[in-house]
Amino acid sequence: MNIAVVGLSHKTASVEVREKLSIPEAQIEAAMTALKAYPHVEEVGILSTCNRLELYLVTSETEQGVREVTQFLSEHSKLPMQKLRQHLFILLHEDAVMHLMRVAAGLDSLVLGEGQILAQVKNTHKLGQQYNGVGRILNRLFKQAITAGKRVRTETSIGTGAVSISSAAVELAQIKVQNLAACRVAIIGAGKMSRLLVQHLISKGANQIAIVNRSTARSEELARQFPEANITCKLLPEMMPTILESDIVFTSTSSTEPLLDRAKLEAVLDPNQLLMLFDISVPRNVAADVNELENVQAFNVDDLKAVVAQNQESRRKIAQEAEGLLEEEVEAFDVWWRSLETVPTINSLRDKIETIREQELEKALSRLGSEFAERHQEVIEAMTRGIVNKILHDPMVQLRAQQDIEARRRAMETLRMLFNLEDEKQSREQYS
Repeated sequence: MNIAVVGLSHKTASVEVREKLSIPEAQIEAAMTALKAYPHVEEVGILSTCNRLELYLVTSETEQGVREVTQFLSEHSKLPMQKLRQHLFILLHEDAVMHLMRVAAGLDSLVLGEGQILAQVKNTHKLGQQYNGVGRILNRLFKQAITAGKRVRTETSIGTGAVSISSAAVELAQIKVQNLAACRVAIIGAGKMSRLLVQHLISKGANQIAIVNRSTARSEELARQFPEANITCKLLPEMMPTILESDIVFTSTSSTEPLLDRAKLEAVLDPNQLLMLFDISVPRNVAADVNELENVQAFNVDDLKAVVAQNQESRRKIAQEAEGLLEEEVEAFDVWWRSLETVPTINSLRDKIETIREQELEKALSRLGSEFAERHQEVIEAMTRGIVNKILHDPMVQLRAQQDIEARRRAMETLRMLFNLEDEKQSREQYS
Protein backbone atom coordinates (compact mmCIF):
# COMPACT_ATOMS: atom_id res chain seq x y z
CA MET A 1 0.00 0.00 0.00
CA ASN A 2 1.15 3.55 -0.82
CA ILE A 3 0.02 7.00 0.35
CA ALA A 4 -0.51 9.84 -2.12
CA VAL A 5 -2.11 13.28 -2.14
CA VAL A 6 -3.61 14.86 -5.25
CA GLY A 7 -4.82 18.43 -4.99
CA LEU A 8 -4.53 22.12 -5.63
CA SER A 9 -4.26 25.19 -3.44
CA HIS A 10 -3.91 28.97 -3.41
CA LYS A 11 -0.32 28.34 -4.57
CA THR A 12 -1.30 26.48 -7.75
CA ALA A 13 -4.77 27.72 -8.74
CA SER A 14 -6.82 30.93 -8.73
CA VAL A 15 -10.10 31.23 -6.87
CA GLU A 16 -11.94 30.78 -10.20
CA VAL A 17 -10.43 27.30 -10.49
CA ARG A 18 -10.61 26.42 -6.78
CA GLU A 19 -14.32 27.10 -6.57
CA LYS A 20 -14.98 24.64 -9.41
CA LEU A 21 -13.27 21.87 -7.42
CA SER A 22 -14.66 22.76 -4.01
CA ILE A 23 -16.55 19.90 -2.33
CA PRO A 24 -19.00 21.26 0.29
CA GLU A 25 -19.50 19.14 3.40
CA ALA A 26 -22.96 18.09 2.22
CA GLN A 27 -21.34 16.43 -0.82
CA ILE A 28 -18.48 14.68 1.01
CA GLU A 29 -20.31 11.37 1.50
CA ALA A 30 -21.24 11.09 -2.19
CA ALA A 31 -17.70 12.06 -3.24
CA MET A 32 -16.15 9.42 -0.97
CA THR A 33 -18.54 6.76 -2.24
CA ALA A 34 -17.59 7.63 -5.83
CA LEU A 35 -13.86 7.58 -5.04
CA LYS A 36 -13.99 4.29 -3.12
CA ALA A 37 -15.72 2.73 -6.13
CA TYR A 38 -12.49 3.05 -8.15
CA PRO A 39 -10.57 -0.27 -8.18
CA HIS A 40 -7.25 1.13 -6.92
CA VAL A 41 -8.50 3.51 -4.19
CA GLU A 42 -8.41 1.66 -0.85
CA GLU A 43 -8.81 4.65 1.49
CA VAL A 44 -9.55 8.33 0.91
CA GLY A 45 -9.80 11.58 2.89
CA ILE A 46 -11.10 14.87 1.44
CA LEU A 47 -9.78 18.22 2.70
CA SER A 48 -11.79 21.05 1.13
CA THR A 49 -11.32 24.65 2.32
CA CYS A 50 -11.44 28.09 0.73
CA ASN A 51 -7.74 27.81 -0.15
CA ARG A 52 -7.30 24.14 -1.06
CA LEU A 53 -8.83 20.87 -2.18
CA GLU A 54 -6.68 17.85 -1.36
CA LEU A 55 -7.52 14.17 -1.72
CA TYR A 56 -5.43 11.84 0.42
CA LEU A 57 -5.49 8.24 -0.74
CA VAL A 58 -4.10 4.83 0.06
CA THR A 59 -3.59 2.74 -3.06
CA SER A 60 -2.05 -0.60 -3.95
CA GLU A 61 -0.97 0.78 -7.35
CA THR A 62 0.15 4.40 -7.10
CA GLU A 63 0.02 5.32 -10.79
CA GLN A 64 -3.46 3.86 -11.34
CA GLY A 65 -4.79 5.28 -8.06
CA VAL A 66 -3.57 8.79 -8.85
CA ARG A 67 -5.03 8.52 -12.36
CA GLU A 68 -8.43 7.49 -10.97
CA VAL A 69 -8.52 10.36 -8.47
CA THR A 70 -7.51 12.85 -11.16
CA GLN A 71 -10.30 11.51 -13.36
CA PHE A 72 -12.76 12.06 -10.49
CA LEU A 73 -11.60 15.66 -10.08
CA SER A 74 -12.02 16.33 -13.79
CA GLU A 75 -15.56 14.94 -13.77
CA HIS A 76 -16.48 16.73 -10.53
CA SER A 77 -15.20 20.12 -11.69
CA LYS A 78 -16.23 19.66 -15.34
CA LEU A 79 -12.74 20.86 -16.27
CA PRO A 80 -11.03 18.95 -19.10
CA MET A 81 -8.03 16.95 -17.93
CA GLN A 82 -5.61 19.06 -19.96
CA LYS A 83 -6.69 22.26 -18.22
CA LEU A 84 -6.95 20.67 -14.78
CA ARG A 85 -3.50 19.06 -14.74
CA GLN A 86 -1.63 22.39 -14.83
CA HIS A 87 -3.13 23.31 -11.44
CA LEU A 88 -2.69 19.97 -9.65
CA PHE A 89 0.15 18.82 -7.45
CA ILE A 90 0.82 15.15 -6.70
CA LEU A 91 2.90 14.04 -3.70
CA LEU A 92 3.80 10.46 -2.85
CA HIS A 93 4.38 8.71 0.46
CA GLU A 94 7.00 10.62 2.57
CA ASP A 95 6.23 13.86 0.71
CA ALA A 96 2.47 13.32 1.13
CA VAL A 97 2.92 12.56 4.85
CA MET A 98 5.02 15.70 5.43
CA HIS A 99 2.58 17.80 3.40
CA LEU A 100 -0.37 16.88 5.64
CA MET A 101 1.74 17.62 8.72
CA ARG A 102 2.62 21.07 7.32
CA VAL A 103 -1.01 21.75 6.39
CA ALA A 104 -2.24 20.83 9.90
CA ALA A 105 0.44 23.06 11.44
CA GLY A 106 -0.60 26.05 9.31
CA LEU A 107 2.76 26.15 7.51
CA ASP A 108 1.20 25.72 4.07
CA SER A 109 -1.59 28.26 4.60
CA LEU A 110 -2.03 31.56 2.80
CA VAL A 111 -1.76 33.07 6.27
CA LEU A 112 1.28 31.40 7.86
CA GLY A 113 0.31 29.86 11.20
CA GLU A 114 -3.45 30.42 10.89
CA GLY A 115 -5.38 28.29 13.34
CA GLN A 116 -8.58 27.43 11.50
CA ILE A 117 -6.92 24.82 9.27
CA LEU A 118 -6.28 22.43 12.20
CA ALA A 119 -10.01 22.29 12.91
CA GLN A 120 -10.60 21.64 9.20
CA VAL A 121 -8.10 18.75 9.22
CA LYS A 122 -9.88 17.31 12.28
CA ASN A 123 -13.20 17.59 10.45
CA THR A 124 -11.73 15.83 7.40
CA HIS A 125 -10.64 12.97 9.68
CA LYS A 126 -14.06 12.79 11.35
CA LEU A 127 -15.99 12.78 8.05
CA GLY A 128 -13.58 10.24 6.56
CA GLN A 129 -14.33 7.86 9.43
CA GLN A 130 -18.05 8.62 9.36
CA TYR A 131 -18.37 7.82 5.65
CA ASN A 132 -15.95 4.87 5.66
CA GLY A 133 -13.32 6.54 3.50
CA VAL A 134 -10.58 6.60 6.13
CA GLY A 135 -9.22 3.19 7.11
CA ARG A 136 -6.35 2.00 9.27
CA ILE A 137 -3.54 3.82 7.45
CA LEU A 138 -5.17 7.24 6.91
CA ASN A 139 -6.64 7.07 10.41
CA ARG A 140 -3.11 6.85 11.81
CA LEU A 141 -1.81 9.52 9.42
CA PHE A 142 -4.52 12.06 10.30
CA LYS A 143 -4.10 11.42 14.02
CA GLN A 144 -0.35 11.98 13.69
CA ALA A 145 -0.94 15.17 11.65
CA ILE A 146 -3.39 16.53 14.23
CA THR A 147 -0.82 15.82 16.97
CA ALA A 148 1.78 17.63 14.85
CA GLY A 149 -0.50 20.64 14.41
CA LYS A 150 -1.15 20.84 18.15
CA ARG A 151 2.56 20.54 18.98
CA VAL A 152 3.49 23.37 16.62
CA ARG A 153 0.89 25.64 18.21
CA THR A 154 1.85 24.81 21.79
CA GLU A 155 5.64 24.45 21.46
CA THR A 156 6.29 27.44 19.18
CA SER A 157 4.88 30.97 19.07
CA ILE A 158 3.71 30.75 15.46
CA GLY A 159 0.07 31.15 16.48
CA THR A 160 0.68 34.21 18.65
CA GLY A 161 -1.14 37.08 17.00
CA ALA A 162 -1.48 35.04 13.83
CA VAL A 163 -3.72 36.65 11.29
CA SER A 164 -6.55 34.75 9.64
CA ILE A 165 -8.32 35.14 6.30
CA SER A 166 -10.95 37.18 8.17
CA SER A 167 -8.45 39.54 9.80
CA ALA A 168 -6.59 39.97 6.50
CA ALA A 169 -9.89 40.97 4.87
CA VAL A 170 -10.56 43.53 7.62
CA GLU A 171 -7.01 44.85 7.28
CA LEU A 172 -7.45 45.24 3.52
CA ALA A 173 -10.74 47.08 4.13
CA GLN A 174 -9.00 49.44 6.52
CA ILE A 175 -6.28 50.14 3.95
CA LYS A 176 -8.94 50.99 1.37
CA VAL A 177 -11.18 53.23 3.51
CA GLN A 178 -8.68 54.49 6.15
CA ASN A 179 -11.34 54.90 8.87
CA LEU A 180 -13.55 51.87 9.58
CA ALA A 181 -15.20 53.66 12.52
CA ALA A 182 -16.96 55.96 10.04
CA CYS A 183 -18.27 53.10 7.89
CA ARG A 184 -21.54 51.18 7.99
CA VAL A 185 -20.61 47.49 7.68
CA ALA A 186 -22.73 44.50 6.68
CA ILE A 187 -21.69 40.86 7.06
CA ILE A 188 -23.53 38.21 5.07
CA GLY A 189 -23.37 34.94 6.99
CA ALA A 190 -22.99 34.10 10.69
CA GLY A 191 -20.45 31.24 10.80
CA LYS A 192 -16.93 31.02 12.27
CA MET A 193 -15.40 33.30 9.64
CA SER A 194 -18.08 35.92 10.34
CA ARG A 195 -17.38 35.76 14.08
CA LEU A 196 -13.71 36.51 13.34
CA LEU A 197 -14.77 39.34 11.03
CA VAL A 198 -16.79 40.94 13.84
CA GLN A 199 -13.92 40.49 16.30
CA HIS A 200 -11.38 42.17 14.01
CA LEU A 201 -13.77 44.91 12.86
CA ILE A 202 -14.44 45.90 16.47
CA SER A 203 -10.70 45.92 17.21
CA LYS A 204 -10.26 48.37 14.29
CA GLY A 205 -12.97 50.69 15.59
CA ALA A 206 -15.99 49.67 13.51
CA ASN A 207 -19.18 50.15 15.53
CA GLN A 208 -22.04 50.00 13.01
CA ILE A 209 -22.36 46.33 12.02
CA ALA A 210 -25.32 44.45 10.55
CA ILE A 211 -25.30 40.65 10.30
CA VAL A 212 -27.49 39.07 7.62
CA ASN A 213 -28.24 35.36 7.90
CA ARG A 214 -30.83 32.73 6.92
CA SER A 215 -32.00 32.48 10.54
CA THR A 216 -31.75 34.94 13.41
CA ALA A 217 -30.65 32.34 15.99
CA ARG A 218 -27.00 32.17 14.84
CA SER A 219 -26.66 35.89 14.15
CA GLU A 220 -28.18 36.79 17.54
CA GLU A 221 -25.84 34.31 19.25
CA LEU A 222 -22.92 35.97 17.44
CA ALA A 223 -24.12 39.43 18.48
CA ARG A 224 -24.34 38.31 22.14
CA GLN A 225 -20.63 37.45 22.05
CA PHE A 226 -19.85 41.14 21.45
CA PRO A 227 -22.17 43.10 23.79
CA GLU A 228 -19.96 46.19 23.54
CA ALA A 229 -20.73 46.58 19.80
CA ASN A 230 -23.73 48.03 18.03
CA ILE A 231 -24.76 44.90 16.07
CA THR A 232 -28.12 44.48 14.34
CA CYS A 233 -29.41 41.14 13.02
CA LYS A 234 -31.24 40.79 9.71
CA LEU A 235 -32.77 37.91 7.80
CA LEU A 236 -31.64 36.98 4.28
CA PRO A 237 -34.70 38.57 2.56
CA GLU A 238 -33.45 41.88 4.02
CA MET A 239 -30.02 41.49 2.40
CA MET A 240 -30.43 44.00 -0.44
CA PRO A 241 -31.96 46.80 1.73
CA THR A 242 -29.14 46.21 4.25
CA ILE A 243 -26.52 46.49 1.50
CA LEU A 244 -28.11 49.75 0.36
CA GLU A 245 -27.51 51.15 3.86
CA SER A 246 -23.87 49.95 3.96
CA ASP A 247 -20.50 51.27 2.84
CA ILE A 248 -18.69 47.92 3.19
CA VAL A 249 -20.05 44.40 2.80
CA PHE A 250 -18.26 41.18 3.80
CA THR A 251 -19.63 37.88 2.50
CA SER A 252 -18.88 34.56 4.19
CA THR A 253 -21.48 31.88 3.52
CA SER A 254 -21.45 28.27 2.35
CA SER A 255 -23.60 29.06 -0.69
CA THR A 256 -22.40 27.29 -3.83
CA GLU A 257 -23.87 30.01 -6.06
CA PRO A 258 -23.18 33.78 -6.01
CA LEU A 259 -25.51 35.72 -3.73
CA LEU A 260 -24.63 39.01 -5.45
CA ASP A 261 -24.03 39.83 -9.09
CA ARG A 262 -24.08 42.91 -11.31
CA ALA A 263 -27.78 42.60 -12.18
CA LYS A 264 -28.92 42.40 -8.54
CA LEU A 265 -26.80 45.37 -7.46
CA GLU A 266 -27.53 47.48 -10.53
CA ALA A 267 -31.26 47.10 -9.89
CA VAL A 268 -31.11 48.65 -6.42
CA LEU A 269 -27.97 50.78 -6.07
CA ASP A 270 -28.02 54.50 -6.54
CA PRO A 271 -25.63 55.25 -9.46
CA ASN A 272 -23.53 57.46 -7.19
CA GLN A 273 -23.41 55.08 -4.20
CA LEU A 274 -19.91 53.84 -3.38
CA LEU A 275 -19.74 50.24 -2.22
CA MET A 276 -16.89 47.90 -1.30
CA LEU A 277 -17.40 44.13 -1.28
CA PHE A 278 -15.00 41.71 0.44
CA ASP A 279 -15.82 38.11 -0.44
CA ILE A 280 -13.91 35.53 1.64
CA SER A 281 -15.93 32.51 0.47
CA VAL A 282 -14.99 29.70 -1.91
CA PRO A 283 -17.07 29.12 -3.98
CA ARG A 284 -17.45 32.88 -4.26
CA ASN A 285 -20.54 34.66 -2.94
CA VAL A 286 -19.94 37.65 -5.24
CA ALA A 287 -19.86 37.24 -9.02
CA ALA A 288 -16.90 38.74 -10.88
CA ASP A 289 -19.14 40.95 -13.02
CA VAL A 290 -19.91 43.32 -10.10
CA ASN A 291 -16.59 45.02 -10.83
CA GLU A 292 -18.15 46.28 -14.06
CA LEU A 293 -20.23 48.70 -11.96
CA GLU A 294 -18.49 52.06 -11.82
CA ASN A 295 -18.79 52.74 -8.08
CA VAL A 296 -18.44 49.18 -6.83
CA GLN A 297 -15.15 47.56 -5.86
CA ALA A 298 -15.07 43.82 -5.13
CA PHE A 299 -12.23 41.82 -3.58
CA ASN A 300 -11.90 38.05 -3.09
CA VAL A 301 -9.53 35.77 -1.13
CA ASP A 302 -6.84 36.01 -3.80
CA ASP A 303 -6.70 39.78 -3.28
CA LEU A 304 -5.55 39.25 0.31
CA LYS A 305 -2.08 37.99 -0.66
CA ALA A 306 -0.42 41.41 -0.57
CA VAL A 307 -1.79 42.11 2.92
CA VAL A 308 -0.77 38.68 4.16
CA ALA A 309 2.77 39.06 2.78
CA GLN A 310 3.42 41.94 5.20
CA ASN A 311 2.76 39.61 8.15
CA GLN A 312 4.75 36.63 6.89
CA GLU A 313 8.37 37.61 7.37
CA SER A 314 8.24 37.75 11.16
CA ARG A 315 6.91 34.18 11.22
CA ARG A 316 9.44 32.58 8.92
CA LYS A 317 12.03 31.87 11.63
CA ILE A 318 9.33 30.40 13.84
CA ALA A 319 8.20 28.27 10.89
CA GLN A 320 11.73 26.83 10.59
CA GLU A 321 11.55 25.80 14.24
CA ALA A 322 8.17 24.19 13.59
CA GLU A 323 9.60 22.17 10.69
CA GLY A 324 11.89 20.39 13.17
CA LEU A 325 8.89 19.27 15.22
CA LEU A 326 7.17 18.02 12.08
CA GLU A 327 10.21 15.91 11.18
CA GLU A 328 9.77 14.12 14.51
CA GLU A 329 6.10 13.41 13.80
CA VAL A 330 6.88 12.20 10.28
CA GLU A 331 9.50 9.84 11.71
CA ALA A 332 6.98 8.52 14.28
CA PHE A 333 4.50 7.79 11.50
CA ASP A 334 7.18 6.20 9.36
CA VAL A 335 8.21 3.83 12.18
CA TRP A 336 4.58 2.73 12.51
CA TRP A 337 4.24 2.43 8.72
CA ARG A 338 7.34 0.23 8.45
CA SER A 339 6.09 -1.96 11.30
CA LEU A 340 3.05 -2.91 9.19
CA GLU A 341 5.34 -5.07 7.06
CA THR A 342 5.80 -7.36 10.05
CA VAL A 343 2.07 -7.85 10.70
CA PRO A 344 1.50 -10.79 8.31
CA THR A 345 4.46 -12.73 9.71
CA ILE A 346 3.42 -11.99 13.30
CA ASN A 347 -0.18 -13.03 12.53
CA SER A 348 0.99 -16.28 10.94
CA LEU A 349 3.24 -17.07 13.89
CA ARG A 350 0.49 -16.33 16.42
CA ASP A 351 -2.06 -18.38 14.45
CA LYS A 352 0.26 -21.35 14.29
CA ILE A 353 1.12 -21.24 18.00
CA GLU A 354 -2.55 -20.73 18.91
CA THR A 355 -3.56 -23.78 16.83
CA ILE A 356 -0.94 -25.88 18.63
CA ARG A 357 -2.14 -24.57 22.02
CA GLU A 358 -5.77 -25.43 21.29
CA GLN A 359 -4.91 -28.93 20.06
CA GLU A 360 -2.69 -29.73 23.04
CA LEU A 361 -5.22 -28.27 25.49
CA GLU A 362 -7.98 -30.43 24.03
CA LYS A 363 -5.80 -33.57 24.42
CA ALA A 364 -4.88 -32.69 28.01
CA LEU A 365 -8.48 -32.01 29.05
CA SER A 366 -9.70 -35.27 27.53
CA ARG A 367 -7.09 -37.19 29.55
CA LEU A 368 -8.02 -35.47 32.80
CA GLY A 369 -11.64 -36.62 32.60
CA SER A 370 -14.82 -34.62 32.11
CA GLU A 371 -15.43 -33.81 35.80
CA PHE A 372 -11.94 -32.35 36.32
CA ALA A 373 -11.95 -30.67 32.90
CA GLU A 374 -15.24 -28.87 33.48
CA ARG A 375 -14.16 -27.67 36.92
CA HIS A 376 -10.70 -26.42 35.91
CA GLN A 377 -10.92 -25.67 32.16
CA GLU A 378 -10.93 -21.87 32.56
CA VAL A 379 -7.84 -21.95 34.78
CA ILE A 380 -5.92 -24.28 32.46
CA GLU A 381 -6.95 -22.29 29.37
CA ALA A 382 -5.85 -19.00 30.96
CA MET A 383 -2.52 -20.57 31.93
CA THR A 384 -1.80 -21.86 28.42
CA ARG A 385 -2.74 -18.49 26.86
CA GLY A 386 -0.42 -16.74 29.30
CA ILE A 387 2.45 -19.07 28.39
CA VAL A 388 1.91 -18.45 24.65
CA ASN A 389 1.71 -14.67 25.09
CA LYS A 390 4.89 -14.55 27.17
CA ILE A 391 6.82 -16.69 24.67
CA LEU A 392 5.67 -14.55 21.71
CA HIS A 393 6.06 -11.16 23.39
CA ASP A 394 9.82 -10.59 22.96
CA PRO A 395 10.07 -11.81 19.33
CA MET A 396 7.12 -9.60 18.34
CA VAL A 397 8.47 -6.52 20.10
CA GLN A 398 11.93 -6.99 18.60
CA LEU A 399 10.54 -7.55 15.12
CA ARG A 400 8.38 -4.40 15.23
CA ALA A 401 11.20 -2.30 16.67
CA GLN A 402 13.75 -3.27 14.01
CA GLN A 403 14.54 -0.01 12.15
CA ASP A 404 16.76 -1.40 9.39
CA ILE A 405 14.53 -2.64 6.57
CA GLU A 406 16.86 -5.39 5.39
CA ALA A 407 17.54 -6.62 8.92
CA ARG A 408 13.81 -6.72 9.62
CA ARG A 409 13.13 -8.69 6.45
CA ARG A 410 15.91 -11.17 7.30
CA ALA A 411 14.39 -11.62 10.75
CA MET A 412 10.95 -12.26 9.24
CA GLU A 413 12.40 -14.76 6.79
CA THR A 414 14.16 -16.56 9.64
CA LEU A 415 10.91 -16.77 11.61
CA ARG A 416 9.02 -18.12 8.61
CA MET A 417 11.71 -20.75 8.02
CA LEU A 418 12.13 -21.83 11.66
CA PHE A 419 8.40 -22.14 12.30
CA ASN A 420 7.53 -23.35 8.78
CA LEU A 421 4.98 -20.53 8.35
CA GLU A 422 2.79 -20.04 5.33
CA ASP A 423 4.34 -17.99 2.54
CA GLU A 424 4.22 -14.20 2.52
CA LYS A 425 1.53 -13.96 -0.15
CA GLN A 426 -0.91 -16.15 1.79
CA SER A 427 -0.09 -14.27 4.96
CA ARG A 428 -0.79 -10.91 3.35
CA GLU A 429 -4.10 -12.17 1.98
CA GLN A 430 -5.04 -13.35 5.47
CA TYR A 431 -4.12 -9.97 6.95
CA SER A 432 -6.07 -8.00 4.36
